[in-house]
Amino acid sequence: MAEKFLMPKLSPTMEEGQISRWVKNEGDKFDANETLAEVDTDKATMEMTALSGGTLLKILKGEGETAALGEPIAIIGNAGEDIAGLLKEVSSNGSAKPAPAAEKAEPVSEKPETVAKEGEKALEKEIPQEKVAPAPAAAAAPAPAGSGRLIVSPIAARMAAENGVDLKSVAGSGPNGRIIKRDIEEALAGGVKKPAAAAAKAFTPSTIVGASPFQDETTSQMRRVIASRLAESIGPIPTFYLTVEIEMDNALALRKQVNANLSDDEKISVNDVIVKVAAMALLKHPFVNASYQDKTIRFYEQADIGVAVAVDEGLITPVVRGANLKGFAEISAEIKDLAAKAKAKKLQPEEYTGATFSISNLGMFGIKEFTAIINPPESGILAVGGATPTPVVRDGEIVIRNMMQVTMSCDHRVVDGATGAKFLQTFKQMLENPVMMLM
Repeated sequence: MAEKFLMPKLSPTMEEGQISRWVKNEGDKFDANETLAEVDTDKATMEMTALSGGTLLKILKGEGETAALGEPIAIIGNAGEDIAGLLKEVSSNGSAKPAPAAEKAEPVSEKPETVAKEGEKALEKEIPQEKVAPAPAAAAAPAPAGSGRLIVSPIAARMAAENGVDLKSVAGSGPNGRIIKRDIEEALAGGVKKPAAAAAKAFTPSTIVGASPFQDETTSQMRRVIASRLAESIGPIPTFYLTVEIEMDNALALRKQVNANLSDDEKISVNDVIVKVAAMALLKHPFVNASYQDKTIRFYEQADIGVAVAVDEGLITPVVRGANLKGFAEISAEIKDLAAKAKAKKLQPEEYTGATFSISNLGMFGIKEFTAIINPPESGILAVGGATPTPVVRDGEIVIRNMMQVTMSCDHRVVDGATGAKFLQTFKQMLENPVMMLM
């Protein structure tokens, strides 16, 4: 049965679309999910497909014409069907209002040859003529008359930029003088010349086709969770920050001694030492190793340390369970294994959720000091900078020591200023004198 084919919603913010080109002609048959046309939306040029097979009986909107969502753009059905009634209905109704049947078509996965590139992913570009380079004497056609602005489709703008076509020399054949893909193709076929070079010592701006191009990429599920969690953290959680400077010479010496007894693939890092020390310090300060639960405060018996790991899509914090019970080598091996899984996207939920406290270390990137955002429902996170040789005063003399800045972000609902300060004091003492971990 013949029916109207309505302009579908091809992007979340689309209100209307312009037919870039019909892939199928009147009388052509098509299968389910086969592309019927390419449509310029507010974001890109998308493929428009049908959910079921049939025949394209009549094209109502030609190339370059615009239709609102739900407006009839074609009539489809079985070959030979009488469509006089539908044509009369379309003619009498004029521009149809959006209707649920607009869902009859949907975009397929984007293909490089048909989907818009960076410069196309923008609303149709209105270009002030006074900002367009003057057309050469051999220009083939005058600029569109009217409002003094050039209206260019995304594809046409890209083609003009790539081929050095002066848009002011092109007459638009689309609605309201809009320059469309066909116009650029005709201009190139007709041998339109590139804009003339600027005269000596005179500045002539290059052709301007609108704001800087950009590219929208679908947000990964990981990034959405990160955004949601961090927004949850920075908004309702009353956060304050405490910073302490730690002399790391003894901790570095300890690491060297431990590594002297390990093989190359077992050697520990400074961060492994920091994780162990933080876990030991947490057990001495229960309110820091706790979380706010609305009507209760949950105190944890072990220190499960979340270790921030950078991956392509953002940041994830694999958890070292019971870090207070493990040695440096075991912590190191576990972090390496978890980090490898994180980068390969093979972490299981239980391996990156449920930490009682977190550590984010950017020292290896040359960062001296920063603040980190708490990962709810934890009550704190340590932001660790790099240990660098620094002149300090010891016993009245200036000496060089490896100093490291550490900033703790604290959830004030659980951790008070004095509580956080005492935890950092213990953490500092253990790093500066590792034997304190045995006490």
